[in-house]
Amino acid sequence: MTKAAELAKIGEVATNSQIGGRRNIIINGAMQVAQRGTTTGQGNASAYSAVDRMNIHGGSTAGRLTSSQDSDSPVFFGNSLKLDCTTADTSIAAGEFLLLEQKLEGQDLQQLEFNQSSAKATTISFYVKGNAAAQYTFALQYHLASGTARWFTKGFAVTTDWARITITIPGDTQASDGSNYGIADDNATGANLMIWLHGGTNFSSGTHQDTAWADRDYTTLFQDNQTSFYDSTDRTFFFTGFQFELGSQATPFEHRSFGEELALCQRYFRKIIGECTVGAGVWYLANQPLASFSFAPTRANPTMAVSSADALKCYGNNYARNGNDTSCFDLANAQGFARLNFTPGSNGTAGDGATFQISGDAEFITIDAEL
Repeated sequence: MTKAAELAKIGEVATNSQIGGRRNIIINGAMQVAQRGTTTGQGNASAYSAVDRMNIHGGSTAGRLTSSQDSDSPVFFGNSLKLDCTTADTSIAAGEFLLLEQKLEGQDLQQLEFNQSSAKATTISFYVKGNAAAQYTFALQYHLASGTARWFTKGFAVTTDWARITITIPGDTQASDGSNYGIADDNATGANLMIWLHGGTNFSSGTHQDTAWADRDYTTLFQDNQTSFYDSTDRTFFFTGFQFELGSQATPFEHRSFGEELALCQRYFRKIIGECTVGAGVWYLANQPLASFSFAPTRANPTMAVSSADALKCYGNNYARNGNDTSCFDLANAQGFARLNFTPGSNGTAGDGATFQISGDAEFITIDAEL
């Protein structure tokens, strides 16, 4: 198949005109950044996938999956997120579920003017593929200051070929409870863009609608033909080219450089892996070396962790001490500063200089400020 034919087949808009940048509100929509790497046993909790900013949320199910970054992708993309069912669940309890989502900060969504008379139309687009035909459900959800959750839902089809799904969403001008509060202008979750892949009868007992905003009602989420991702260990789901933009037209996907996407992702999560120096300080006490540790600013005060108790090593005056504790950091803040507060396996000498490094190629530090 020629490139032109493939472009036509997957429905990409072709244009020679200049299109302004920073249209896509999604981060890592081309699935370029995958700091966590292949992740197994997912599907019954909320945890980030192999690909940055894409969260897997499941509950009350025996189904399990592996998430990975994959090179199978449509033309003009290099990567996709692959979900692979590893444990099927065909005895579906009423309340079990599985979804893939990106959470967006409220302060990045003020231009939408949702829940105001001036609310703007938006367009969602993404590319999907599976091992077999399937029917899943997209939902855009946001929360009002009153506590009400509003959403727009729509089913979409997946085939064994890459296809671009486009969903145009009218602006939500007024909630049914009469409130007039838009999305909070802060760094908390302002909206969730969700792909629902599995669920019990709690999500399908009502009447589904694809055409209008409504107060969130889980019973109306699924159409009658919703597929269960957990119906077989043969089931796969590939996803890329995720775009969320103002307006009622799906424009060509906005490609950003890997460096840009990495920096945006690292505001939420960063993994520092392999042998390298990470700080310098002093042996404050014989059993407590201290050092400063700096990193790029994060969304909120981060949680910091190491891969194992001896992931870090501290050098003194002609000696080295392995760590003996996974709680190596404190005083971490969103401006990008923390303190290395190290528990050595054996004592050093108070007053000596201290240099810290990651102790091995497979050891790492994580800095987590995810939504």
